[in-house]
Amino acid sequence: MSDPLPDAEAPERETAAAGPEYDPAAPAPLGVPRTPTGNAEVDALLERLGDADHLDTDGHVEVYEDVHRG
Repeated sequence: MSDPLPDAEAPERETAAAGPEYDPAAPAPLGVPRTPTGNAEVDALLERLGDADHLDTDGHVEVYEDVHRG
């Protein structure tokens, strides 16, 4: 039989069960609107920029370089 956990550890278990912790450094959309231009190639590149919203900052360079080449 195991000993029960001290009361000080009980809130940790509840927090873990409640969901993931808030991480202010996690990727988050910037909320910058991308207005379609009517040019399919340009619009595709604008949408590609939106991929950076879901990447850590070290992944942004690849997206920016891809768009710049386009």
